[in-house]
Amino acid sequence: MAGASSFRAVALTLFPEMFPGPLGASLAGKALEERIWTLETVDIRGFASDKHRTVDDSPFGGGAGMVMRPDVLNAAIAASRPNGTPLIYLTPRGRILDQARVRALAAGPGVTLICGRYEGVDQRLLEAQDVEELSLGDFILSGGEAAAIALLDAVVRLLPGVVGKTESLANESFENGLLEYPHYTRPDTWQGREVPEVLKSGHHAKVEAWRRAQAEEITRVRRPELWARYEKAKDSKR
Repeated sequence: MAGASSFRAVALTLFPEMFPGPLGASLAGKALEERIWTLETVDIRGFASDKHRTVDDSPFGGGAGMVMRPDVLNAAIAASRPNGTPLIYLTPRGRILDQARVRALAAGPGVTLICGRYEGVDQRLLEAQDVEELSLGDFILSGGEAAAIALLDAVVRLLPGVVGKTESLANESFENGLLEYPHYTRPDTWQGREVPEVLKSGHHAKVEAWRRAQAEEITRVRRPELWARYEKAKDSKR
């Protein structure tokens, strides 16, 4: 699978040394070596125009913290964004990243990621560049780098040639609207706990029915909003 890459990721960051990080190991790292995908880190400070390489300034209207300047970040985007790639800003106020968006990104040519710091990015830059804002969830990170790494890990594993057995992807959480069913392996008995008999029966239809029932129950209990969407989708197919 070595050869010309098909998926190109660009990370705009104040801390390029944070990459590739975990993306340089395991499946993503092997795929990076084989050029199934490429990763370019762009130091935003390199596009500052003053001798101090200033990338931020105090917010208009007052308040704590600093804001990333639109002129500096815009220059970085203009110099490094590959044509046709989505421009994404990782921010707590963004739409929650889901598996459907991950699949859509994996099907495209690549992605350009803005890793924010401080209080965030000047709103005018986000509007001028029509930036897509995405969030990993309702919590705060020190910066966008960790979120960018998580997003890329989710995307890269879906690229052709990265995961050996692609059928394993089909049964994962969110792929069919449900959380994943429980898994078991040897030994048969561990600390007095037994593997469910149906999984040792060799009866494939019964195993599949058990797994479906388990996935539905786990989703219903743990993620009622997912369960509601799943039920609605089922009703629409009837």
